[in-house]
Amino acid sequence: MQANTTQQALQFVDESVPALQLVDLSVPVDANHWEPDVIRCEYIDHRRGADLLGSALIHSRGRDSLRARVSEWLKHKLGLGVDHRDFPDGKGLSLMRYTLTTHTGTHMDAPFHYGDVDAKGRRARTICEVPLEWCFRDGVVLDVRGPAGAGPVTRDEVLAALGRIGYTLKPLDVVLLRTGGDTHVGKPGYFSGFRGVTEAATRWLVEQGIRVIGIDSFGFDAPFHQMLEDYLRTGKPSALWPAHLFGRESEYCQLERLANLDKLERPYGFKVSCFPIKLARADAAWCRVVALV
Repeated sequence: MQANTTQQALQFVDESVPALQLVDLSVPVDANHWEPDVIRCEYIDHRRGADLLGSALIHSRGRDSLRARVSEWLKHKLGLGVDHRDFPDGKGLSLMRYTLTTHTGTHMDAPFHYGDVDAKGRRARTICEVPLEWCFRDGVVLDVRGPAGAGPVTRDEVLAALGRIGYTLKPLDVVLLRTGGDTHVGKPGYFSGFRGVTEAATRWLVEQGIRVIGIDSFGFDAPFHQMLEDYLRTGKPSALWPAHLFGRESEYCQLERLANLDKLERPYGFKVSCFPIKLARADAAWCRVVALV
């Protein structure tokens, strides 16, 4: 009876409710892509995986004594234990080991990333301490694409983009900035030719009650080499990562390395889900950012 009821429920479609479209706003973590911090991936195939699973006998039978553990280890090495030959088709379960930073791929930066304490000396929140209420909210995408060589996105550009779509921000909206940077994913130019955001634009958005701001480029500030050159020319520390370091003054989170903002058919009227992976005490974590239209 339960099975029939479940089947009937699955077959029922309420045509009065609009279909939900899911738009993936994330980039893949791909070891074949060029990255400044190299991604390393070790692939343990199904045959090796079977041998690895069989090696569990070393630990289970060797729990009580070192002698038993050594004995089981020798059996395993000599092919006398459980290995791939004992599995159907000679295959067990695969496994991959990735080595990457918390800022590889689509990710969320926590306030701790900008500084260990805020302007008032309070300990900054790590990624596990970011309120979940910030991570599932109404979204708005702002088209701030500029000409080749344009600098970071300005406050005036943000205001103009909002004016074009006739939208007024409300607290806790997730603001997504479309610069077109994701068109270069996987190429070296992705890391040096993006726009970024000015401190003034960031400040204005946070003052409107925005706590999550996303961008479809590698970084949230201007390209690294530009900021470093500006600092060497002017000697002003304010040239170094100004949008990031504003987070010490007013708490907010960044979503970096988004993609597919052009796939959103309307600039607002959708939800954004951007829950970060729960990495204890981390400054950032990977996200599968999705728009629910």
